[in-house]
Amino acid sequence: MSESLEADVKTNPQGDPITSLEPEQKTNPQGDPITSVAAPKSVDKVDKKDPHAEAKRQKVVTPEWMFKEAPRVREFITGSEVAKEAVRRSNVDFSVAYPITPQSETMQLIGVLYGEGYVKEYYRGEEEYGVMSAIAGASRAGVRCFTATAGPGTLRGLEPIASWPGHRLPAVVMFTCRVVNAPLAIQPDNIEISYLLNCGLILFHAENQQDLFDFIMAAFIIGEKNDVTLPVGVACDGFFVTHARGYVRMQDREFKLPPREAWRGAVPVLDAENPPARLSRDAPVQKSNFMAYNIHAVWQQEVWAGVERSRKYINKYINGLLTAENVEGADALIVASGSAAAQSREAIRLCKEKGINVGLIKIRSLRPFPTVELRQVCAKANLIVIPEFNYVGWLAKEVATALFGHSQAKIIAGPHVYGGQSMPVELILDEVESGLTGKKSTNVPQSAIMGTDVDPAAVAHFMQNI
Repeated sequence: MSESLEADVKTNPQGDPITSLEPEQKTNPQGDPITSVAAPKSVDKVDKKDPHAEAKRQKVVTPEWMFKEAPRVREFITGSEVAKEAVRRSNVDFSVAYPITPQSETMQLIGVLYGEGYVKEYYRGEEEYGVMSAIAGASRAGVRCFTATAGPGTLRGLEPIASWPGHRLPAVVMFTCRVVNAPLAIQPDNIEISYLLNCGLILFHAENQQDLFDFIMAAFIIGEKNDVTLPVGVACDGFFVTHARGYVRMQDREFKLPPREAWRGAVPVLDAENPPARLSRDAPVQKSNFMAYNIHAVWQQEVWAGVERSRKYINKYINGLLTAENVEGADALIVASGSAAAQSREAIRLCKEKGINVGLIKIRSLRPFPTVELRQVCAKANLIVIPEFNYVGWLAKEVATALFGHSQAKIIAGPHVYGGQSMPVELILDEVESGLTGKKSTNVPQSAIMGTDVDPAAVAHFMQNI
């Protein structure tokens, strides 16, 4: 009897008997007394806020109403925040992130949207090749996809990116352009666009935060059209747009675009229940014979035909492949895209103070390129200046090719800044003045000025020093 009573005696961690007046002391696994107070259990679970509640209340509206009729409110936000707000309203199913400056903040904010329920699936990839491959798989399965990258990340993911058009995979990727070549730098430079021009994707170039917002949202709708069914790249100049703030007129966040209807695409989506043994659209393409070459050639033609067919949707949803300001009767025209267009506006103001009438043509779509439109607005031009944030002058090459035989204008391929340099507006002003007066340029080599007599010695000197 006494043994059973002794066995029932409880002791504290120090071995002392616990009397009826002494409360039982709880301990952790290490034997230390637990002194913290446990959080009270919620009795009413109905009061717990649903983090996805706002996203669930979004209303689907037509693209026509969203882009043309929906009321807008002006906000002062960064380019990264702009991307977040565009995706919020775009009914995105899937997004994969991998950090790289200056894109990292953008995809971090897309992760916030995932937490709020606006993006259905989101995760961090292992590197850019894997990210772009995952986007390919998700698009092939029929869902709406978004990702972003920059500079070296663009080049690392370029192989899968270049395969998207051939597989007819609608997706939207944001390129926040930066330096790609050694020595290492993270500063603005849009050289990577030159690598993207001939991949077969549709490619826009945003001047500012408003362009970025409008282009991203429209890109989903344009790329998913049946007679297009192609990926769309939306490029902007890193830091100048991504990290700077600007005024953006946005629709209310209670509205969103219709979901992707993959069955409307030009090619069938992958059947995830019964996946094929190989993902080639047509096995004969793998063979080395005339039929294989012909199939591949015809398919390339169809991809680029799809790019051309997107023109009517670009005109419909973002109001044209280019914009033209003050071109009629202008002494000179500046043709620019991206941040160079913003700098050109200030240069035009300085020209006006000096009595020089200068117009601006802003290229918004690089693929398809506004060849016909450019020929029309430049038909009477005497001087065209093309400032760029890269060394190679990819826009000047596009403009010169489009205007060859259709314009008598002198074309100055510059000024150029690169490697992270900003573009002083005085550089643009100097080229306008030198082009009109015949004064020798101090910034653009003679070999980069088209429509004039070429000085062989100047060309030779230029070639020796590049």
